[in-house]
Amino acid sequence: MIQSPRHSISLNDYRQQFLALHHKSYFNFGGQGPMPQGAIAAIQQAHLRIQQQGPFSQAVNSWVETEAAATRGAIATELHTTATTITLTEAVSVGCNIPLWGLTWQPGDHIVLTDCEHPGIVAAINEISRRFGVTHSTVSLLDLPEDADPVRQIEQHLRPNTRLVVISHVLWNTGQILPLAEIVATCHAFPANHGPVRVLVDAAQSVGMMPLDLPATGVDFYAFTGHKWWCGPAGLGGLYISPEALADLSPTFIGWRGITSDAQGQPTGWKTDGRQFEVATSDFALYGALREAIALHSSWGTPTERYQRLCHLSHYLWEQLQTIPQITCLRPVPPATGLVSFRMAGVVHRALVSQLEAEGFYLRTLLYPDCIRACVHYFTLESEIDTLIARLAASLKA
Repeated sequence: MIQSPRHSISLNDYRQQFLALHHKSYFNFGGQGPMPQGAIAAIQQAHLRIQQQGPFSQAVNSWVETEAAATRGAIATELHTTATTITLTEAVSVGCNIPLWGLTWQPGDHIVLTDCEHPGIVAAINEISRRFGVTHSTVSLLDLPEDADPVRQIEQHLRPNTRLVVISHVLWNTGQILPLAEIVATCHAFPANHGPVRVLVDAAQSVGMMPLDLPATGVDFYAFTGHKWWCGPAGLGGLYISPEALADLSPTFIGWRGITSDAQGQPTGWKTDGRQFEVATSDFALYGALREAIALHSSWGTPTERYQRLCHLSHYLWEQLQTIPQITCLRPVPPATGLVSFRMAGVVHRALVSQLEAEGFYLRTLLYPDCIRACVHYFTLESEIDTLIARLAASLKA
């Protein structure tokens, strides 16, 4: 019986707090994590409070400010930073778009990205290039040999006119972790025309999965969500902006939450911290739910303890997949994350994943590369992995 490092509660009992895990084998944390019952209750309680006190009353408006500050603080603690560096957003895409559109682009500026970035980010860069005469180049990491250095690959694409490098901390298709601190140091040291080359990170697959100390990495912009590995509510995420990079940005979408005003309520400027990129009314009832989810994870173990168990499980899944000859994992070594992607010979991946879901196994397919992705969290059970492996093997015999 597996128990929490801190308490005597068994993992089976702990999992009862997640309704989506009842009678299901859930392997889709990289798409969306299931919310614990405490987070669901927090949303309901917040809405009841808003309605009982009166929407947009002074009492509720004051409560919203308190909730936002507490949520920035909880996020900052997890990322080893200060609340002033955190902007509350709705999603990773929103967080990425703040610096993408907030930099002052000039014709001839250059962006570097990789071939493992999410389509939404690629589309934004394509539009920036079209509007402002910016060029971009793509670093190939998807098929990079295991002994190749991704830092060197990125460095080879830097130019004197490079303004921004866009990468994912954990590649959403292969599960590979990029050496963030080394990449940032290389970009900042490059002799570019406009000062240090800034680094924007899509952190959809790293926050909530692995221990993080963002100031120690030197990263400029780090966009994340609460609904994946933190198992919080959909519609709430954040953006970390380093104090050094804050001066490079201007708000693109502008609203009352990000501005300062005079005695007559007229705008006078921007708030001086991450709040200047928050726009207007959001679903404030989600704030307490995310804090509840973060607190629940912390009650089971430290970020390091949770990450160690997650890696143990992903290694176990990877090793079991290797026992089936018709299955090829995208990575030749066990990933140091909870994402394990693989191909199955002679199988239509989408059809198989649909059939598996009907049977209570939740995975997902990727289009590029064409594969199946299974995700494990620290509270996944070895028995779930065994059952999944047996079902995959059976599908190849049918």
